[in-house]
Amino acid sequence: MPGRQKQLLFSVCGLLGLSCALTAAVATGLPLWLRGAVLCRTGAELVNATGAELDKFVGELSYGLFHGQRVKQCGLGGRAARFSFFPDLLSAIPTGLHVTVIFFCGVVTLFSSVATGFFFFNAFGRPYETLQGPVGLYLWTFITCVGSCLVMVLFVSEVKLSRLSERIANFNEGNFIFQTYTERYDRCFWLFFLIFLLQGLNALLVRLAGIQFPFQQNKEVELSSGAADLMY
Repeated sequence: MPGRQKQLLFSVCGLLGLSCALTAAVATGLPLWLRGAVLCRTGAELVNATGAELDKFVGELSYGLFHGQRVKQCGLGGRAARFSFFPDLLSAIPTGLHVTVIFFCGVVTLFSSVATGFFFFNAFGRPYETLQGPVGLYLWTFITCVGSCLVMVLFVSEVKLSRLSERIANFNEGNFIFQTYTERYDRCFWLFFLIFLLQGLNALLVRLAGIQFPFQQNKEVELSSGAADLMY
């Protein structure tokens, strides 16, 4: 592929990597990861509420990785309150799993930035045939893909397996018991899915630029050397 086309492809990859880094950094801090509703089960059972009457006992809940907001409905109007995971909810949430999600968000942001630098370096500089060359382009892209996938898997595990929404809704509640009514993942969660797709697109663009996968290249070199040995 001519040099101009390679520069164009690597520049596009660099811009995509930069957008991934900025998106990951912003999405990590926003309280828009999950939005749902919680049912005041105690109040609903006391009045035997059914059908439309349940709406008086269904409140709202939205949160991210650091803070969020909840509105509790127990038949007498809503009670709105803001909360923070650190340090308010440390005793109520699976702290290790939650910190791991934040850690991999940082990994995605960091290595998307690193990949951006390497793409621009390969577009306008003279890359070495080591981590700054083909191996580096695939390596940083692969790490970012895996990191964004782990962010989504771990967050889903925290929400579903650890019942994160119910833990938040029942925090510091002595008289009422709340349970999850509905849940849906919000914009920041899907932004990490978009990052996963964009990094996969980056890997395809690198391949279109004529750069083979590192292990495939090593295998072809071994086969050619083996054929040469047989000839002599």
